[in-house]
Amino acid sequence: MYEDRFMDRAIAISATALDTPGTEPFGAVVVKDGEIVGEGINRSVLNHDPTSHGETEAIRDACRNLGTVDLRGATLYSSCEPCPLCVAAMLIAGVSELYYAADMTQAGAALGDLPESARFPIDVGHMLSQCGLPAPARQMTSARHQSARAADILHRWAGKARSPLLSSPGKLGR
Repeated sequence: MYEDRFMDRAIAISATALDTPGTEPFGAVVVKDGEIVGEGINRSVLNHDPTSHGETEAIRDACRNLGTVDLRGATLYSSCEPCPLCVAAMLIAGVSELYYAADMTQAGAALGDLPESARFPIDVGHMLSQCGLPAPARQMTSARHQSARAADILHRWAGKARSPLLSSPGKLGR
């Protein structure tokens, strides 16, 4: 269930970008059992990491704080509608609910005409059109090589993960 105090925090985090070089105004919090368990702001430029969005940073922080990659039952509050990368991270982690403030249209109106020197351009529409496609159908060149070797390692790892010594519910990746 939505609570203003969590959105207030996400927006307050985004506002810190006004005075923090290398950050962008996208803030997020992860909430579980009524408490903030993770916070993040977009640090893509600061970290030289194009995946360092506010939502992914909040998810990383929550996972570290909780000691798990399983965020089922958690809610993410974001100052802006998440891009496909962030939605994918939420789905991978199992985030159950999302609430956001500004939408993509509002973000585009504010940021769309910035020069590339101020902000690396992200074409969300292009991301949406490509993410659900099988690899060979995407515009980015991709080709499969050495699949048998890689699949063998996957199967061997899965065999070890099934053994009682490595079983720890909620601690291993899904």
